[in-house]
Amino acid sequence: MTRTPSHRNHTLNTGEWLELLDELNIGAFMADRKRLIRSINYTAQAIMELKAAELIGKDCRDIFTGVKCTRACVFSKDYHTFDGSDMPVTDLDENGRHVLTRFAAPVYDADGHLAGCLTILQDHSPIYDLIDRVHYEERSLKMTLDNLDIGIYTVNRGGLVTFFNDAAERISGHSRKQLLGEHFSVLFGDLPTKDPSLMQTAMSTGRPQQNRRGKIMDSDNVPVPINAKYLALKNEKGAIVGGLATFQDLTLVSQLSKAIRERYTFHDMIGKDPAMQKIFAMVHAVAASDTTILIEGPTGTGKDLLAKVIHSTSNRSKKPFVKINCAAIPENLIESEMFGYVKGAFTGADRDKPGHFQAAAGGTIFLDEIGDLPIALQAKLLRVLEDREFYPLGSRQTEKVDVRIISATNRGLDEMVAEGLFRADLYYRLNVMRMELPPLVDRRSDLPLLIRHIMRQLCAAKSIRMPDISGPAMRILLNLDYPGNVRELENILEHALIICQNERIRPEHLPEYIHNRNLSAPIVIHAAAHTNPADLNDDHRRILDTLQQYHGNRGKTARALGMNRSTLWRKMKRYGIRY
Repeated sequence: MTRTPSHRNHTLNTGEWLELLDELNIGAFMADRKRLIRSINYTAQAIMELKAAELIGKDCRDIFTGVKCTRACVFSKDYHTFDGSDMPVTDLDENGRHVLTRFAAPVYDADGHLAGCLTILQDHSPIYDLIDRVHYEERSLKMTLDNLDIGIYTVNRGGLVTFFNDAAERISGHSRKQLLGEHFSVLFGDLPTKDPSLMQTAMSTGRPQQNRRGKIMDSDNVPVPINAKYLALKNEKGAIVGGLATFQDLTLVSQLSKAIRERYTFHDMIGKDPAMQKIFAMVHAVAASDTTILIEGPTGTGKDLLAKVIHSTSNRSKKPFVKINCAAIPENLIESEMFGYVKGAFTGADRDKPGHFQAAAGGTIFLDEIGDLPIALQAKLLRVLEDREFYPLGSRQTEKVDVRIISATNRGLDEMVAEGLFRADLYYRLNVMRMELPPLVDRRSDLPLLIRHIMRQLCAAKSIRMPDISGPAMRILLNLDYPGNVRELENILEHALIICQNERIRPEHLPEYIHNRNLSAPIVIHAAAHTNPADLNDDHRRILDTLQQYHGNRGKTARALGMNRSTLWRKMKRYGIRY
């Protein structure tokens, strides 16, 4: 504070200053050079619970015993050399009823000599009472918000997450402990979505923003469709202090939409296993072409879903996708079903009827279980592949067709060729691009990811909350051999959801037959081949042990270790840990 005579800069006298501070509910009193109180305003009297008559002429040190007004008293010799003299002091009064901030400032006479001291008193007790009430109300509000089925989170002006309710945890898979204090953009990862900018716009303009077809990245880096709304949070003065987002899980809506439009993406096929990543890379490479594709894999591995993904990613995506199950159509009907027939082709054929190939014109035809196609019909299919034309049943005129053919089988066609059960020339025409889906037992590291994905879809379809899975039940699920693959996993989880009645899924909620099945060997987490276990540092060993505990689930491992997934990933890369 610049020590210049205070009266030279204003025309108010001491009494007027004290009255002005009274209007602001700020207590103040004036002491002379002898530290005797000469004047005091009404607010200060109320704070000190004493009348002016009891204070005037008293030494200020008798009023506040043992605590200086500032780090150095204005009247002490140290004051003029003390560089922190203007720092206020906060303390309780003698009765413990008030939380006071006291601030002392010197007052100078006309000649610049120290004439006295002005002490400012501010009682924070009402503020603390208000904070206590706000905290109580906030806790009640949080309890209410946690029981809603809509996800809610709030951020401060810097975009850091300050609140994350239970529904937000369920929908996103993220733990609030992991997210609080993090920038909200981590919820969207690398998704090409406008949601982060909508939150920023809401906070900068004060106008609500909405994205009815937004996406959020869950803890397993799988996009979740959401309907999100972003609002600005304002304080009692109307100033924007942060933002609030509400979002709903649109998984069911997305499923219905896909069922209607038959459009699927890579995210409909869950898999981080190297074998699955290789397949995804192949799809990227061949989707834009019209190459004939053969998909092989055991029952229940998702061959039909892969065919739909290929079609939806191709240039034919706006044209029909037609599926024919060659094993489900009687042999005497399959030719007419595939290629159609003309009027009079057989008894009862009273009109022309186009077949599946005509229905798929311009699009994709998916021949599932191609290994069950009768030998006699294999020659006709070969002509379609070679000449892009065929004869409808009973017709003498060929029909041209522009379709892409994707076939699938759970039987080894090469072995069938060797046994004479499948035409070699057709096999070679179908096998231009071959994709082999691995059984679930060979991609066990994907199990935690698949379990969460399937649970989300099943719960969305049933309009129920997604329950937790107990440790013992999860161990059973992670170590089953799954001869029925993903389809069997779906059936097991659906059974558990029905039996558990919205409670935590425990071993007794799983189908009885799986308890007697031989379990596969547990998932093994590997360190780099060159790493000697004896040489592992504590951090390295802790990460390995936790990964093993959570069966390779990085999201749960990161939460258990108290770090972000990105930090865990970097450390795994540094230590050469893979699973």
